[in-house]
Amino acid sequence: MSLPKGLAEDVARNLVMVAQLIDEDPEKAYGYSRVALRLASRVAAVREAAGFAAYATQKYSEALAEFRAARRMSGGVELWPVMADCERGLGRPERALAMAGEPEVQKLDKAGQVEMRLVAAGARRDMGQLDAAIVTLQSPELASSAVHPWTARLRYAYADALLAAGRESEAREWFAKALEADKDGSTDASDRLAEMDGVEFVDAFDESEDEAEETEESEDSREADVVELDDEGDRDGDKG
Repeated sequence: MSLPKGLAEDVARNLVMVAQLIDEDPEKAYGYSRVALRLASRVAAVREAAGFAAYATQKYSEALAEFRAARRMSGGVELWPVMADCERGLGRPERALAMAGEPEVQKLDKAGQVEMRLVAAGARRDMGQLDAAIVTLQSPELASSAVHPWTARLRYAYADALLAAGRESEAREWFAKALEADKDGSTDASDRLAEMDGVEFVDAFDESEDEAEETEESEDSREADVVELDDEGDRDGDKG
């Protein structure tokens, strides 16, 4: 709304492309975000989109700078967890843990607080503190039977931490619980369960094998043609 109409439309088109591509083609999404950033670097939404695009391509230093800029402009705390995760990406888990204890966390909504818990647990694991990571994830949200958009990821993270600590039976139980809550396939809990059960998936149709069979059939056909031609040649010779 703060931009002239024509410029606003150009910026909006680029932001739409960022949103559409960030999961399937993050590099291309990043390119669109840079265009939007050149057009309107003083708009908080643009800085936030640029931050997420950089984050998706593991450009954590750049992402953190954009998130900080967006936060200064908007005054909100919604980006606090992803900013902390950028610190993890930069190899600074201690800083991520410090952010988990800041007053900003108390201002987050429930989804944001769960996200912060996931980041803090990840930081603990980065530091080799598996037991502390498990304890960090233990919460009323984890124990609840209610399913929220973040439930599957929370249960999955807990299962993964248990497995890393060698607690396989408990890990399997929580991978199963994660799968129950994973309505949109946001985790690979089903694959992890199959792996723990020793199940191997084999493609019903292997293109490479099919191509090999076609090649063999083609070679056999050519050999048959050669034999037939030789036979005809021999017959012609006999006639002569």
